[in-house]
Amino acid sequence: MSGLRFVAERTGDSAGQPFLDTDNGEELMYVQPGTAIVLGSRPPESPGTLYITTKQVVWLSDTDRSKGYAVDFLSVSLHAVSRDPEAYPDPCLYAQIDNGVEDDQSEGSSDEADESTDLSRITELRLVPSDPNQVDTLFQIFCECAELNPEPIEEEEEEHNWIFSADQLENQEAALEEDSEWMISQNSTHPIGHSNGDHDLAHNVLQLQINDQRFEDAEEMDSDSKNGHH
Repeated sequence: MSGLRFVAERTGDSAGQPFLDTDNGEELMYVQPGTAIVLGSRPPESPGTLYITTKQVVWLSDTDRSKGYAVDFLSVSLHAVSRDPEAYPDPCLYAQIDNGVEDDQSEGSSDEADESTDLSRITELRLVPSDPNQVDTLFQIFCECAELNPEPIEEEEEEHNWIFSADQLENQEAALEEDSEWMISQNSTHPIGHSNGDHDLAHNVLQLQINDQRFEDAEEMDSDSKNGHH
């Protein structure tokens, strides 16, 4: 599932922690308490705890154990530090989310819907730590985890790549050498007839050679006939 999703289950005591997919190597990378989350154009949620793992970003409310949000790093298309008060009053980490929904169906619709439907339309979020100095740290952690989750290569792209094996390259080179030898042998037969593909010009030059030879033969015959009369 792409995009932002709702998290209700937790593990541990007190406010709880998110479940990790340890069987597939998911590890907890960073925990930032006292962090508010802003989903799209909604008002900020009350501060909670931010958990960053090798696979996803999870925010859990400190006051409502049934409320939490998560997004996989594969769905985070962009993240950046925002300190522009015109964009948002407090320093925060801004992230864009690829939710797999067409632009005309994304957030901004005025239709009332349940919470899960609303989340499917969220295309951006802000993480606002209570300590503004933590914004740069969050950005660095995001960068490290994004590198651990490169975009998968589509099968179609793999089928159409232009990478040749060593055997294929050798076959290509052998074919080119054969073509080159053929061209040289053909051109050496009539070197003056090769004119970069201009066959008419080649024909005319060869015809001129033939005519010259006939003219020389005619002169010799004429000279021999004259010598025979004397």
